[in-house]
Amino acid sequence: MLYFREMRYSQVFPKTQREAPSGAQSINHKLLVRAGFIDQLMAGSWTLLPLGLRVVQKINDIIREELNKTGAQELLMPLLHPKEIWNETGRWEGAKEIMYQFKKDEKEFALSFTHEEIVVDLIRKHQVSPKDFPIKVYHFSTKFRHELRAKSGILRGREFLMKDLYSAHLTEKDMLKYYHEVIAAYLKIFKRLGLDVKVVEASGGVFTDKHSHEFQVLTPVGEDTVFYCDSCDFAQNDEISKVKEGDACPKCSKGKIKTSKAIEVGNIFPLGTMYAEKMGAFYTDNEGNKKPLWLASYGIGPTRILGTLVEMFHDDKGIIWPESVTPFDAHLVEIQNSNVKSQNYNSKLKNLANDVYEKLQKAGVEVLYDDREATAGQKFADADLIGIPHRLVISEKTSGKIEWKERTKNETELLGLEEAIKRLKKA
Repeated sequence: MLYFREMRYSQVFPKTQREAPSGAQSINHKLLVRAGFIDQLMAGSWTLLPLGLRVVQKINDIIREELNKTGAQELLMPLLHPKEIWNETGRWEGAKEIMYQFKKDEKEFALSFTHEEIVVDLIRKHQVSPKDFPIKVYHFSTKFRHELRAKSGILRGREFLMKDLYSAHLTEKDMLKYYHEVIAAYLKIFKRLGLDVKVVEASGGVFTDKHSHEFQVLTPVGEDTVFYCDSCDFAQNDEISKVKEGDACPKCSKGKIKTSKAIEVGNIFPLGTMYAEKMGAFYTDNEGNKKPLWLASYGIGPTRILGTLVEMFHDDKGIIWPESVTPFDAHLVEIQNSNVKSQNYNSKLKNLANDVYEKLQKAGVEVLYDDREATAGQKFADADLIGIPHRLVISEKTSGKIEWKERTKNETELLGLEEAIKRLKKA
């Protein structure tokens, strides 16, 4: 993904807000809106503003890199679906409570809440041979779900961004092999994002009658409840769990069961052959027998991750972005001396700041430059709220050097430009 390495904050739309929006309860809702990352159109519907889109694009890039390593290919499927294709599996009626369905010119349609039927239709119409399997395709697209509890900021929406990966296989063994490859890839993704997740056994919901797996971040602000072992990797969602807090672990017998609230940031489903059987997606084996394809689906919600990161990484001043997805590497702040009446002095300071800004860009550093005519207090407060990991200050006190401050620390130090660039390139 190509990013603009530079941006002047005077040109950024919109700017920060002093107060949280009325009615906002969750931390991610308050901070992401105040810092200018998202805007709410209505309950469950959000605009990704320029700063927010930068973070989501970086989340997507990490996901894309790890999925591509598994041999998956990216495509983009439609969001508007005809009723007929959903009728083939019975989910037009079976999932109608969460689908947005409507009629236009005497034809019935749905807005996508998932793409299993679309993928199976795509595979069956291309007459693929057994040697073409497994097929692994994914996309990033908008999902629409009739969410009755559209709250918790961007964590729970009626319209949201989702990464869907779908795989089709000739055998259950091959499906399960890739299923575990994706688990490993997901764990790498979440580690790169700075999130510590548990792989949790869960029900299949409207997707499958088999058990699925969720990727849960343990946090008191989560809406899910997870039971897990304090000694091994056993973990179950409370919807299917038969254990309770304090029980001996049924897997390792050594550990004790604990419980925690959690935020779900990903889920995967071993779909089996149901979709292929109902939609006629078969292949012919070496003996001439027709057999259904084995399918699995794998989801990650980038916009949900955006909210989760803010819930996990913030303080009373604002957001603290992990370096892997920060909108910019550095926040450059120029402080004018209001006591100095000489236009010439302040012009020299601005010229120095512009020079540093240009050299940071040439060095490949993504930098947000606060070039506004604003007080030091306002600029520092906005820098803390926006949450970029490294703040660089140029003022009369820095004497031609740069004041370096990390977002998570109170200490500052004076550095030369080359040393600052070296640190930023290592980050």
